[in-house]
Formats: sequence, structure tokens, C-alpha cells
Amino acid sequence: MNLTSSIELKLLIAAVIIGLIHLLWATVAGSGGHRDTAWLLGPRDDPRPVTGQAARLSRAYANFLETFPLFAVAMIAVLLAGKTSSQTTFGAWLYLIGRVAYTPLYALGLPVVRTIAWTASMVGIVTVIVAFFQ
Repeated sequence: MNLTSSIELKLLIAAVIIGLIHLLWATVAGSGGHRDTAWLLGPRDDPRPVTGQAARLSRAYANFLETFPLFAVAMIAVLLAGKTSSQTTFGAWLYLIGRVAYTPLYALGLPVVRTIAWTASMVGIVTVIVAFFQ
């Protein structure tokens, strides 16, 4: 199998890009106000928590960090075992679409649809894991 042309590998890299976007969005949203440039560039010894949308973006990024390792390990296992299939591709797409939707929904404070997006991403991971064991 040529891993460089694998859609699953490309989707794994796409998830990394989504993670970078999460990080940058949360970082930019959390700057300003009482979190001025001097504080941001310094050791941050005095905590200055964010609130509102910036806090939601920070929590969304933390949630991505909780789910991405599970997705990455499942995808790498499927790739190494040579068990890629339409099921693993579907699971990977489901994870990505769920994660892409999750952050803006969380930033907007939409609780129910945000949970649906999170659930879709979790179903995506489980789909990949199930495919591994088939």
C-alpha cells in the first residue's frame, strides 16, 4: 500500500491543520484587554483568565486536544495494519466534519448542536476503531 496517497493519511494531516486553527483562534481570541502584549510575552506568573467567547474557544481547543490523540492513534493503527476501507474513510471524515463544526458552534454558545457535532466526531473515532477489528 502506498501510504502517501492514502486518503486516511491525508485526513489525519487535515486534522492536524484543524488543531493548528483551533490553537490560533483560541490564542488570538484570548489576547487583548487585561492580557496585554507585555503579559502575553512574559512568564504569565499572574493568571489572567479569559471569559466569554475567548474562554469557550480555549475550552474547545482543550477538547480537541482530548480527542485528537485518540483519532490519530486509531488512524495510524488502521494504516499500519493495512485495514483502510470505505469505513475508515467515512469515520475519518465524520471526525473531521464534527471537529470543524464543533469550535464555531461552541464559540457561538450553541449547546445542543455543539454536542451533536462532538458526538459525530466521537462516532467517527469509534467507526475507525471498529474497522480496525474487522
